[in-house]
Amino acid sequence: MRRSRAVLSAAAVVSVLAALVAPAAAQAANSPGAVPAGRAPGETVVLPVRDALEALPVQVEDRTGYTRDQFRHWIDADRDGCSTRNEVLLEEAVTAPEQGARCRLTGGVWYSPYDDTRFEVARALDIDHLVPLAESWDSGASAWSPAEREAYANDLGDPRALIAVSAASNRSKADQDPATWQPPAAGYRCTYATDWIAVKTRWGLTVDSTERTALATVLDGCPNTPVEVTLAR
Repeated sequence: MRRSRAVLSAAAVVSVLAALVAPAAAQAANSPGAVPAGRAPGETVVLPVRDALEALPVQVEDRTGYTRDQFRHWIDADRDGCSTRNEVLLEEAVTAPEQGARCRLTGGVWYSPYDDTRFEVARALDIDHLVPLAESWDSGASAWSPAEREAYANDLGDPRALIAVSAASNRSKADQDPATWQPPAAGYRCTYATDWIAVKTRWGLTVDSTERTALATVLDGCPNTPVEVTLAR
């Protein structure tokens, strides 16, 4: 059966397109897996990790003006005597250390997933910002307030943001992104890429094109794990 051909006015075309697009837009906005158009701290989003990567804006990085002291850390936010560093050590210990005066830690065992190594001395560990401070500056934090940068540098609200690792692996990584550094322990790389994307989603950070390609390459060999993130900003 042949359909009749009709010529629509410009106004009619716009009307038809609006009718078609509106339901899809509403469905996307209400989807529990969609990053909200108007981000709000405290909102939770859930996305398959590949979709979460796709949702990150791609921008050229700019490190102009960066200094590490623009991210105040390690603070004692809850005034319990333990700095952010020690809070992470206490949280991530495989065997809990003894906690003395002024949160001095003795004993304990920790596991560094970057290099698949165990440690029995806290001072052998660094607390790594999974997405380094300099990288966050490049990716949007340069426009934040000092209070926002302090909150990022001491983020205990998401266990993926700060991680206890060997000092050697942390200093090898320095401020590199996944395009130029991957954990020596190959079995951890899927988790590393997924957590990197989660932290960038949480803080509304961007990725550059080479970083995005590197993350996508890693994820090609990983399950499309759902990533649940509570937005920090």
